[in-house]
Amino acid sequence: MHLQTSDFAEEVQVLAAALRPMRDAQWTRPTQFKQWTPEHILRHLHCWNEAADWAVHAPEAFRQRLASSREHTGQGGSMRDFERQMVDVSGQALLERWQAFALDMAQRWQGLDARQRVDWAGPPMSVRSSMTARQMETWAHGQAIFDMLGQDRPESGRLRNIVVLGNNTYGWTFKNRKEEPPGPMPRLKLTAPSGAIWEYGEGEDLIEGSASEFCQVVTQCRNIGDTSLKVSGPVATRWMAIAQCFAGPPQDPPPAGARHKA
Repeated sequence: MHLQTSDFAEEVQVLAAALRPMRDAQWTRPTQFKQWTPEHILRHLHCWNEAADWAVHAPEAFRQRLASSREHTGQGGSMRDFERQMVDVSGQALLERWQAFALDMAQRWQGLDARQRVDWAGPPMSVRSSMTARQMETWAHGQAIFDMLGQDRPESGRLRNIVVLGNNTYGWTFKNRKEEPPGPMPRLKLTAPSGAIWEYGEGEDLIEGSASEFCQVVTQCRNIGDTSLKVSGPVATRWMAIAQCFAGPPQDPPPAGARHKA
């Protein structure tokens, strides 16, 4: 588990470094992601980091949080209001709470069996997958903040975990929409932040270009038309139009031009 926990901790530190200099007014400025503010984003991350940790170390607390969230939204309440009730701090205090808990969580998870199964809002998953999902959520939601600030995120080899998640959820993207995959998974030929080439798959169709842009598409931070990825073949074209590496009901990617660096 050392690799995934270290990569999650690095993801947290990179986002925290961008958040720390923010002025008070920026904490409540809407981003391009559903008009969520940085405060909305950090409350969301912290609330479900806690839940993921409890799923391992305090299963009853996890079940209670999940049941409470479903009851709240089932009665017409918004998830943002629920998360505000669960995480009742703002601004720099919110940053400190989120960062401290996430780094402590990463440290405590280092000794876990990566194959241990844990419950989640969807099907149970392995501890390794749960930690990768927490990194992916941090990276994907963090993109809205980096965009708002007009900054490029410092990337590293930690990005590979999200590439693998995107690769592994090819079939899930279609199953989630009650569709059959239109063919074998396309081949990936992606350029890592280091300049190395990461390759996956053996299909005839090909997706080639920046690993970061591939991750932006599968996490639905970007429309494929707003990237420089080269997409060859009908299977690859269909996948990149609807790719979704996260759980939950089917979501459509943002319209072309909707999300970009300010």
